[in-house]
Amino acid sequence: MDRSNWKNPVFIVSALFILALVVIGAVVPDAFASVASSVYDFTIDTFSWFYLLAVFIFIVFLLGIAISKYGRIRLGAEDEKPEFSFFTWTAMLFSAGFGAGLVFWGVAEPMSHMFNPAFEELEPMTEETARNAMGYSMFHWGMHQWVMFTLTGLVIAFLQFRKKKTGLISTALEPIVGSSKPVKNTIDILAVIATIMGMATSIGLGVLQMNGGLNAVAGIEISPYVQLGIIAVMMVAYLLSSTTGLHRGIRYLSNLNLGLALGLLLFTFFAGPTVFILETFVVGLGDYIANFVQYSLRLEPYKDRLWVQDWTVFYWAWVMAWSPFIGAFVARVSRGRTIREFIVGTLIIPPAIAMFWMAVFGGTAIYSDLNNGTNIAEMVNQDVTSALFTTFEQTLPLPGLLSVLAILLIFTFIVTSADSATYILASMTSGGSLNPKMPAKLIWGILMGSIAGVLLFTGGINGLETASLASALPFGIILIMLMFSMIILLKREPLPVNKRELRRFQRLENLSKKEKVERSKE
Repeated sequence: MDRSNWKNPVFIVSALFILALVVIGAVVPDAFASVASSVYDFTIDTFSWFYLLAVFIFIVFLLGIAISKYGRIRLGAEDEKPEFSFFTWTAMLFSAGFGAGLVFWGVAEPMSHMFNPAFEELEPMTEETARNAMGYSMFHWGMHQWVMFTLTGLVIAFLQFRKKKTGLISTALEPIVGSSKPVKNTIDILAVIATIMGMATSIGLGVLQMNGGLNAVAGIEISPYVQLGIIAVMMVAYLLSSTTGLHRGIRYLSNLNLGLALGLLLFTFFAGPTVFILETFVVGLGDYIANFVQYSLRLEPYKDRLWVQDWTVFYWAWVMAWSPFIGAFVARVSRGRTIREFIVGTLIIPPAIAMFWMAVFGGTAIYSDLNNGTNIAEMVNQDVTSALFTTFEQTLPLPGLLSVLAILLIFTFIVTSADSATYILASMTSGGSLNPKMPAKLIWGILMGSIAGVLLFTGGINGLETASLASALPFGIILIMLMFSMIILLKREPLPVNKRELRRFQRLENLSKKEKVERSKE
């Protein structure tokens, strides 16, 4: 391994911190789970307002930048073309962003909301509750999730490709905090810890669902030991993939993921209740737009209910936790695009795909429960990991084949995300290098899989949620600072010449030359 890593306090402190958690969780799992539960309760009771308000402010800020004069600024040289094609770019965004999570929650979330409604005045398992369930699911997987990736990625890409600086969170905050080494190291350590905890949550959710799928397909028991075995296989896969680099392993896996996902999506769309799915998508999109502000700022201080904290706050914290990773990765694959293209692309394309995914899979399950008397929602309430596979079994032809393809899709999604994460973590702990050394990737890959295993073994889904919620809080403050840093950076940046103004200037110049020639003839 590069000796410089051993002298890098960001690498040493963050790696030792994660290693300590792994050891403590393995040696004293009950104590680890108890402390994690206390941390979760304190964080969600005290700071739910912060998560909701911060994310809403980020959306307003980024949309304002996109429509402003600063949207013309290119993330690279003025004449630079995008590094990746539009399809590959979209595939990388989707795969690295939330592919595995979307497969997990595509059926599980709307059916959970049908069984346990978002509002206490709604009756479970009714048409009105079904509509609300789909609208809220689309809200959770819409623009709000991607806004944190976009903000982080925008600042990093601007500095890395426009200003030729390192792609570190601390570098992005220099306009706010200055260049003090201890302060910058602390910021980068917090970013690394948040990233690995957020990624561990995603790996854990995917493993839980794969275990549920293997149980449905092959009768393999659902147990922590099986889940640890799945993690071990995944670790080998993404560590092997990480040896091939960004332009081979991650790129090919991303295209494979998108192809598998689209195949599963289209089959379910045409084999399922197609018209109902389309109507559900349109109505859900309308409800998303109509309730955008209300849901963005909804809390329940006057009621003894935890629905918003259990769903919305968890989602925002989860995404906030791994926004350093996704932001850095999105920045890395977006070189050559304008700020406007970057913001609009990341805030529209992946959320639109996610909303349609919810309508297809969630809509198929909802239709079956409402019209065919199935009990998918009840079974999801008993075991959330079996949601997708139960839907296949009760609503679609070829359920066995679909389940196998879904397990493969989850596996490749997680491998792609973990591969991307090892690259970004190695880069973040190697001074922002665009080509970090392989040993650094291997160390982070092993630690990432290990902490996911510990969280699953000690707390299951609750342990995964605690990891995201607690690690997201300090990085949420950093995200607010990033927003102000971006304002300062843009105000300092000369704006590119508008093509219309350039043509006007050229016409005036040509006219002036023509007048001079005519005068000389006289």
